[in-house]
Amino acid sequence: MKATTLRRALSGCALALVGAMALSVPGSAHHSTAMFAWGEEKALSNMTVERWEWTNPHTFLYARDAAGNRWAFEGMSPNHLVRYGWSRRSVAPGQVINLTYYPLRDDRNGGFNVTITKPDGTHLNQFSASGSRQ
Repeated sequence: MKATTLRRALSGCALALVGAMALSVPGSAHHSTAMFAWGEEKALSNMTVERWEWTNPHTFLYARDAAGNRWAFEGMSPNHLVRYGWSRRSVAPGQVINLTYYPLRDDRNGGFNVTITKPDGTHLNQFSASGSRQ
């Protein structure tokens, strides 16, 4: 095989290899927060926790208000919340809490959870520089 032909063949293989590697790199994507009225914090009192999902990429809190209406709240990732004092045991089914949230723009019952306050006064915050406080 001539040197020129060999170089072309190796160049073609190298190009194919680089292309394959580029396609195998995972993309980074994240959904938008456009569905929430970000920064328009609202409060709810006497919410009864139905379920607390400690899952990636986001946590979820499901609760009922005093009238029995169901609500769903998205939260930050477990990795983020651990740094603010939260754990998978932070809230439990049947527990009554007060919370603040950024509402859904379409007026459904739910939004993005910002804080939780337990009956004993424990205050869990998802964003504050000081984290959770008691």
